[in-house]
Amino acid sequence: MTSLHGNLSGNQRRKMKSAARLYAVQALFQMEHSSQTVEIVRVEFLNHRFGEVFEGEEMLDGDVELFDAVLEGAVNYQAPIDQSTDRALVAKWPLGRIDPTLRALFRAAGAELNGKQTPPKVVITEYVDVARAFFPEGKEPQFVNAVLDHMAREAQPEAF
Repeated sequence: MTSLHGNLSGNQRRKMKSAARLYAVQALFQMEHSSQTVEIVRVEFLNHRFGEVFEGEEMLDGDVELFDAVLEGAVNYQAPIDQSTDRALVAKWPLGRIDPTLRALFRAAGAELNGKQTPPKVVITEYVDVARAFFPEGKEPQFVNAVLDHMAREAQPEAF
């Protein structure tokens, strides 16, 4: 039996996983702002966002399994993920005062850290890259790195 991604190179698979993470952050952001259910947002992303043409460039198809796993994990474990994020944030910055894109990013990354399928250092690197995509000029990527490092050490201390 061949896997769905059997004929893709390792590099293509990595790019699809990176795209899935970006899409998951966007989907979680959209859910928070629209009060749409995870099912509605998931279908919209799979049908319309994956592979869409954006600013003249075709977007990559995301890794659907990873996208689903991150969304499910972020929704099903939002409270403990948010608590972990809060512990990682400085006291002056409760999660409610964080930019909603970063809140979605921390939930997606937290879901992946809790899922333990991806090494935590890879999760951190990938979501710092997602932060760079959303905040190319800002200090957010360094902030994301620090918060995720704390969350990862809490979720998987054995990996450090």
